[in-house]
Amino acid sequence: MPAPPTYDERLAVPLRWWALATMFLATLLIAFLVSTPTSVALGGTAVLVVLVVGVFVGYGRARVSVAEGVLQAGRARIPVRDLGRVEALDAVATRRQAGRDADARAYLLIRPYLRRSVRVDIADPADPAPYWLVSTRNPERLSTALAHARDRPGSEGFTPSRDG
Repeated sequence: MPAPPTYDERLAVPLRWWALATMFLATLLIAFLVSTPTSVALGGTAVLVVLVVGVFVGYGRARVSVAEGVLQAGRARIPVRDLGRVEALDAVATRRQAGRDADARAYLLIRPYLRRSVRVDIADPADPAPYWLVSTRNPERLSTALAHARDRPGSEGFTPSRDG
């Protein structure tokens, strides 16, 4: 039986985005009702609601987890034995690492609604990415989980599969 994850987080879209989208869609519905027949207004708004919900759910589906000696960030996975230095970043450092100080080869899983992140250096010389920058609501907890998983015996037998 697999061990439970030592860290697991879904990067869900925040409630304020849903509230703003609801207000925007309600405004569009009113505008459509004023300018088009009721059936067209309701049909058009329904299509837009489905699109917005699909985009928000898809965008917020990304997970960050540390389990069984593997860091998973979105679709990408890497064994913790291939990780180097792990650093929890505040909002300013995250913005710098995702912008002016970024390396084009790095793997980024960043979300604009999460201002903090964890930078994970990659120690595997065969990996083209020098580091991963991963948005998280709890950078200290994620970095602690990574350090714990890396230092735990039995995390060396995993074969990686990386996507993205």
